[in-house]
This record gives sequence, C-alpha cells and structure tokens, in this order.
Amino acid sequence: MTRFENPSPGSAVTVRGLVKHFGETKALDGVDLDVPEGTVHGVLGPNGAGKTTLVRCLSTLLRPDAGSALVAGFDVVRQPVQLRKVIGLTGQYASVDEKLSGWENLYLIGRLLDLPRREARRRADTLLERFGLTDAARRVAGTYSGGMRRRLDLAASMIGRPSVLFLDEPTTGLDPHTRNEVWQEVRRLVGDGVTVLLTTQYMEEAEQLAHALTVVDAGRVIAGGGIGELKAQVGGRTLRVRIDDPEQLRTTARYLDESGLTGLPRVTVDEPKRTLLVPILSDEQLTAVVAVLAERRVPLSDIHTELPSLDEVFLSLTGHRATPAEEPAEPMEVAV
Repeated sequence: MTRFENPSPGSAVTVRGLVKHFGETKALDGVDLDVPEGTVHGVLGPNGAGKTTLVRCLSTLLRPDAGSALVAGFDVVRQPVQLRKVIGLTGQYASVDEKLSGWENLYLIGRLLDLPRREARRRADTLLERFGLTDAARRVAGTYSGGMRRRLDLAASMIGRPSVLFLDEPTTGLDPHTRNEVWQEVRRLVGDGVTVLLTTQYMEEAEQLAHALTVVDAGRVIAGGGIGELKAQVGGRTLRVRIDDPEQLRTTARYLDESGLTGLPRVTVDEPKRTLLVPILSDEQLTAVVAVLAERRVPLSDIHTELPSLDEVFLSLTGHRATPAEEPAEPMEVAV
C-alpha cells in the first residue's frame, strides 16, 4: 500500500489508485474517488464491476493490494481500529442474528462497539423507534419480514453514530413501499450530517438519493460527476429507433456507426426492446440521422426523441443494462 498524500479538502472519502486482486482477477484496477462530507455518492456498475470489493476495502473488511484511501480522516490500512469506530456498513443482505430479538441485536452491537450499558440500551430504544420497530422490539428477528430485517440492519449500522455509512445495494429484494422507507431514512441521515457511499443497480434509487455518481466497470472508473453531467456526456436527447427485424437492428446500428456523421456518439443496441439508442447532440445531427435512415429505407416500427434516463446513461457507458443482483462471491479476508 502507498502512503496517502494530499487528501481532498472537505472529503469524507478520498481514494487514489486503489487496487485489489483475487488470484488472476483484478477486481479493482486503480480506482480514484472523492466523496464530499454530508452527501450521498452513488457507485454504479454491472455485476462484477468491483462495487462490493470497493466497499469492503473502504470498510476494512479487505486489505487493498495497492493505492491509498482515507475515510473520515483515517487510513483504511494503517488505522483500521480507529476507522471502524466511525463507520457503519449495511450489505446486500440483512446480517442480523435471527435467534436474537431486534432489541438484543442492537444492544449487542452497541456493547461490541464499547458503548456503556446504559448508552447501548438508550441507543437501541431510540433506533428501534426511529425505524418503526418498537412494537417488534422483543420479537426474535427470525420472525421479521424482509423489510423489517432490512430496517433493523440499517439501525444496527447506526448504533455507533457513524460519520460515514456504506450502503451496498441496501434495497435489493425489497418491495417499493419498503424501498421508499429506506430512502427516507437515508435522506434523514444525510440531513444529520452523515456521509453515505451507496452502491446500487436501481437507477431510480441513484436518481432519488445521489448528489454525484461514479460509474465503474471491470474494476475501473469509466465516468463520474453529477447526474446531469453524466446525461450530458451521453447526449442531451436520445433518438429511440425501434426495428422489429433483429438482423436489420444490428445492420442499421453498424451503418450509423460507420456513416461518418460528425460528432455522432456510439449507437447502443437494446436487443430485448429491439431498439437503437442514438445520443443526439444537436438538431442538425437529428436531421442527419433521420436522413440516413430514410436513405437506407430501414423498416421502422417507431421513432421518437426523449431526454436520456439514467438507465440509458448506464447502458451507453457500460454496454450493459443494470440488473439488480449481487456480485460474484469473493474470498473474505479481514484487514487487521
């Protein structure tokens, strides 16, 4: 590991050149990241892109092979003990003990974090109320619904009053109502000054919560910035061209890519929807693309323009459509 130098002012998380290998696989390949204090920073990427590995490195569960990272002012490799006292982590699945009650889970974690007994009791009561679990406080967690377990897991991550909270796909598998409840709690936490690093494959979740985004693929950062900035990179509008003939779909995409139209970004093929997504940067470019389609007499089922969605930005940047699912399991090692 390289010793960290020149952290960014006002950043709760600063990462430079982070690298992590699993055998021959490079899960992280020189990742740079800055997360300002008191914000939600979204990390997007297809399955296996390295999102969970990044979270595990920054939360001291994995030791990076190279690079530097500061979280809440502490070096993730040289100061893991101090760092663990000021961070919280919620993974893709609830990690509570199903044989203990909700209250016992929170109290136990508070004591493990060296809270005095009275303070651990008080924090458990406060968080159960905050997350709407007071009525179920004495029930064993194994009887909780999926949404209740997720809320309990979030409450557990808050016992130690963390200044930085890592949420690794926190709403995977939740129904829309429970997902909205989690979003409301995240907003409340940020309002209290907590910094949140959120990995997600729900584009709506990223749009709802994130102040800025980093897109990773194959362990590398491929884009970053505000949601508006990323949409501008892809194009101010998207021309959606539906072609029912699969062969014509690919042929037309290739022809547009090779047409030589000035400044035309890469055309994306959405095969499940039999649609070409053509980023449009100007009215002149729109006219030129339509003219090419007319010249080729492409059999169109539908054609229209619209502002790009974040899902289309993701598809254009990575070549993959976001699919909420966990990354392949990686060997667990704890940095000490």
